[in-house]
Amino acid sequence: MNAYRLAALLAVGAVLPAPTFANPYETTLANGLRVIVKEDHRAPTVVHMVWYRAGSMDEKDGTSGVAHALEHLMFKATKTLKSGEFNKRVAAAGGRDNAFTSRDYTAYYQIVPKEALPEMMQLESDRMSNLVLDPKEFASEIKVVMEERRMRTDDNPQALTGEAMRSVIFQAHPYRRPIIGWMNDLENMTWQDAREWYRQWYTPNNAYVLVVGDVDHREVFKLAQKTYGGHKSHALPVRKPQTEPEQKGIRRVSVKAPAKLPYLALAWKVPKLMDVRKDREGLALEVLASVLSGHDAARLAKRLVRETRVAQTAGASYDGTLRGEALFFLEGQPGDGKTVAELETALRGELESIRKDGVTAEDLARIKVQMIAAQVYKRDSLVSQAMEIGGFEAVGMNWRDIDLMIEQLKTVTPDEVQAVAKKYFSDDTLTVAVLDPQPLDESQPKPRGFAGRH
Repeated sequence: MNAYRLAALLAVGAVLPAPTFANPYETTLANGLRVIVKEDHRAPTVVHMVWYRAGSMDEKDGTSGVAHALEHLMFKATKTLKSGEFNKRVAAAGGRDNAFTSRDYTAYYQIVPKEALPEMMQLESDRMSNLVLDPKEFASEIKVVMEERRMRTDDNPQALTGEAMRSVIFQAHPYRRPIIGWMNDLENMTWQDAREWYRQWYTPNNAYVLVVGDVDHREVFKLAQKTYGGHKSHALPVRKPQTEPEQKGIRRVSVKAPAKLPYLALAWKVPKLMDVRKDREGLALEVLASVLSGHDAARLAKRLVRETRVAQTAGASYDGTLRGEALFFLEGQPGDGKTVAELETALRGELESIRKDGVTAEDLARIKVQMIAAQVYKRDSLVSQAMEIGGFEAVGMNWRDIDLMIEQLKTVTPDEVQAVAKKYFSDDTLTVAVLDPQPLDESQPKPRGFAGRH
């Protein structure tokens, strides 16, 4: 079903086919490991993932980046595998694998023919408890991580600006630290730091296994018991509240770096989505972001990029599903002959317009069509389904809430969108970051592509 068909159905008040997650099954092993299975029999393929609820927000000052560094090391030797053998076994099975670290979690996955699932579960189970951290392997891999930081952050002016911005937005909350880590911390990290992280957080009661694809959930549960069931759990470190103190005025940060164009980002502290049944403001903020930049005809693209040309690019974003504190972003690059100050005025003007005049029912109808269409298309991908379920679970929500959130988003009213626009966008909670472009040194070689993980 395409978006136009969805729009027509909405227009006549039709009941849409539910893009549902209704068939996941789950069980919990005696050691505390949760196993979630979503059957999808359209192709003989399986996505197998293990998620650990430990990300950069759980790190301590001085060891920033250790969660991501350990992710790299998880592909080295175990008590039963040689270094690099994990990837070779996945490739030999006709699959591919990777991993990713966020502020909230770390996850590992394989995409394989369904016949290879038992082997993947055995491999992943092995490194859950049997990783061998070798000082020489660590010394080599930490250099790879530092090179990744140079390529993705130090040589990327917008990434540098974003990193500086977060360190200003948050003074106490751990979201102030970059996921990849500060370079000084990486330079001084030891293999014992990685070992301690592994011992603290990589335990069955801090993880969940997610399988999506052409499987029978009962067979997967048996496999999970066979492969993961023998691991012992241990108590997790105490996670103390790390609430950011109230901001009492606008904050600004400027970053000078070689770049062709300036860049501007504005971020406000806003509520996150904790309960999809009750948190109407989080839902309204999600819709507000979509009204501003959720499609080609959205306000920022239409007014700032195409009509006034004050911006070359402009966007809005909000992610309310996270473990920490939420932000609402506006960002963009000035158009030809326009200044960063003019762009800031224009971006804030669009919010002011919604505060003053609200949004139309037509605006919301268009957004809701887009949301439903996106959900329908997403269900065509096993990886997308797995990522959505896993992401919800990682932040303390439940996969059962995914469909409910979509239904709740469809009920957001113009008044609710206008209300959050009025309530949460004062200067008291605003941080502004500007990239001040410096001349490019054309004599320097262009940055090399990075061939590491992710």
